[in-house]
Order: sequence, then structure tokens, then C-alpha cells
Amino acid sequence: MKPLIIPVFIPHEGCPHRCVFCEQRTITAQKEERIGPDHVASVLKQATASARFDVKRKPEVAFYGGTFTGLQKRQMVRLLKAVEPFMDQGLIQSIRVSTRPDALDEDRLTILKTHGVRTVELGVQSMNDEVLAYSKRGHTARDSVEAVQTLKTAGFGVGVQLMPGLPGDSKDVFTDTVQSVLRLEPDMVRLYPTVVIRGTQLARMYAQGRYHPLTLDEAVDRCVEATVRLETNQIPVIRIGLHGSPSLAEKGQIVAGPWHPAFGFLVRSAIHHRKVASDLPATVQGRIRLFAPRREIPLLRGHRNQGILTIEHRTGSKVVNIIPDEQVPEGRVRVEVL
Repeated sequence: MKPLIIPVFIPHEGCPHRCVFCEQRTITAQKEERIGPDHVASVLKQATASARFDVKRKPEVAFYGGTFTGLQKRQMVRLLKAVEPFMDQGLIQSIRVSTRPDALDEDRLTILKTHGVRTVELGVQSMNDEVLAYSKRGHTARDSVEAVQTLKTAGFGVGVQLMPGLPGDSKDVFTDTVQSVLRLEPDMVRLYPTVVIRGTQLARMYAQGRYHPLTLDEAVDRCVEATVRLETNQIPVIRIGLHGSPSLAEKGQIVAGPWHPAFGFLVRSAIHHRKVASDLPATVQGRIRLFAPRREIPLLRGHRNQGILTIEHRTGSKVVNIIPDEQVPEGRVRVEVL
């Protein structure tokens, strides 16, 4: 059962500067203003009162959108203490925060540890110093290595966020980034292909011809490769693609780049098609019927049936239908030629 994440957004709070790609107000549909304990309590009251709230899913509060450990220590404590009543009632099991690799020190780690934080996600973005400099991240790859090691030693779960397609990035550079992350052995990874959002410095660079974003196909391919490599090494990829607010989807907000509302599904479907490729027959003229585990049929069909079209192109056959069959092993497909 997937854990229930209750997000609390603190757009840009604690951030020492603005990265070229960042516009948290658009992504979160939330004004850039200081978030206080009352706001946290309001979010949690609404979440725990929802019909979808299920304590068996081990609910976790997640502070996203800013640099949590970049906040003043007093502000960190105030926000974390706002969660305590819900933890005391057994409604919330733990807290996770998102921060920068260069924003950790002993005092702040102690605050996190003593107020229920179990997981820290790091905005690593890239393990290439040139890419980080072009993106105005303000930290180095070495900072990320040291941050992961420090957090693991302190007993925190560690998440790493990566952004393929940043300025100066390439297929080979991102492959090296993934390899570096594999050596760090984090507990989880998120993949956020870079998109150009209105109002960012990246949007101005794009307009001036100084930045060329990934195409959708390029972004899918890079995330497929990264996901396969990470998960083959038992590092789960827990999110693929930007999870935006309704305002992000408004016309004109995404200026360019590989934005797709079902990006993660595109990647997971592509990975699944790799797995079943060896089960498909060589080119045969005619019709075929496919059998697969019920829960894998959507991956086989793909977004708007693009998966079926891919299979038809590969086999030269018409896919008549897909039949649920729980006798077919996971990640496989059985083909009946008609």
C-alpha cells in the first residue's frame, strides 16, 4: 500500500536565491508569502477530514516548494510543532522535508530529528558542476555527496531529486549523474524533466535562443533509462514528471519543454513495452490477441492506445483485443495469432 503524502507547500521560503528554472508560485498555485503554523494546521485538518484519508496508509506530512532547512530555526520549529497534535492523535505518522544539499548543519538536523522528520529529500538536480553553475543552483556535486552521507549517518531516509535537460546537460552527462547517484545509494529518487515556465530566467534564455529544451520523446527516453538503472539497483523512483497545479496547465504558463500531464505513465508504459518485446512475434500479417495480467493492461495499451499502435507497427498485425489473464507472469504477455 502506497503511503499517503499530505503536501504543505512553502514556495521559495528559505531559498537563498532563485534558480533559472524555478517558479514555485505557478507550480503550486500558491502565493509567495510566509507560511505559518495556522496554515499547516488548516491543511492537515482538511486532509484528515477527507473521505480519502486512511490512517492505514501511514500518512506523512511533506514540506515542499522551498528550502526547509534554509528557514530560520525558530520558523522550522513552529512549522514542525504545528504537526505534533496530529501525530499525538495517531493521524500523522511522520514528516518529510525538501531542502538543498548545502543547507544542512548539526543544529538543523537535531531540530528535524526531534520533531518527527524521518525523510529528507535533496534537490540535487545534477551531479555535474557545470550544469549546476549554468542553472544557478549555488551548490556543487560534492555538496550533494556530503549531504547524502550526513543524512544517512544521522539515520534519515534520503530522497534525491534530479532534473534531466537543465542548461548544459546532455544524454551522456545525465547518464553520469545517474551513475553518481547509484553510488550514493539513496532510498528513493524523483525525476523531473526540465520545463520552461513563464517568468523564469530559463524562459528568457529560451526566448534568446540560449537554451534548447528536451523534446517529449527525449525526456521519456532519458527517464526510461534512468528509471531502469535505478530500480534494477533497488532504488525506487517514486515520481516521474512535474506534478503541477491547475494554474501550471493554463495556456501560456509552460513556454516550452517536455510537459505532459501523464508523463510518468508514458515512461512506465515505455518500460513495460521493453519487458514484453521478446514475447511479441516476428512480423506476421494478420490479427493477434494479447493476454496479460489485468493491472498491466493499461501499460500495454499506453496513453491513448499508443502502446497498441507500437505493437501493431512492430508485428505488422492488427491487435484485436487484450484479454485479462492472471496466469500470465508479471511483465509478460501471451500472444495468440488468429
